[in-house]
Amino acid sequence: MRKLTHQEIVTRQKTKSLEIRLPLTVVLNNIRSLFNVGSIFRTADGAGVEKIWLCGYTGFPPQSQISKIALGAEQRVPWEHHDDAVAVIKKLKRQGYQIVLLEQLDQSIQHHTFELRSPKGPVCLVVGNEIEGVSDGLLPYCDCAVEIPMSGVKNSLNVSVAFGIVAYHLSHSLKISSKLG
Repeated sequence: MRKLTHQEIVTRQKTKSLEIRLPLTVVLNNIRSLFNVGSIFRTADGAGVEKIWLCGYTGFPPQSQISKIALGAEQRVPWEHHDDAVAVIKKLKRQGYQIVLLEQLDQSIQHHTFELRSPKGPVCLVVGNEIEGVSDGLLPYCDCAVEIPMSGVKNSLNVSVAFGIVAYHLSHSLKISSKLG
């Protein structure tokens, strides 16, 4: 076993960056922290997300706090700002996206048990505010809600960490279904 050099990693990633993005889009609903937004951009790039919708008062590029964490991913992952998350969700739903909330609801399922409604997606993952979660006005438009099981005394993870766990699960599911479909 040998650790890859920095140049080998860069070369490998240049090849991977040519891959087609997955039918996975993300709506960030009122995320307070620009550092969380930057982290989500960086993770979204790694997971193959096709687009990020920055809604409500979620900050958007160019901003130094986003760039500091995103390390250029904010220039690579397509994004759009829209004040009204409900309008974005309605549009995506009309386009056939399965709307999945990352939220603790009475009917949430554990993220790892989530299954695609149809092979090859498309899926929209909605992530809410660090304290309040997803806005109540979005609940009627969701197809399902997923949550991450917690074993300790804390009832949630940092929003960017939670996003990463669920985004990679969805990414993996979409890759598997496209190979089988």
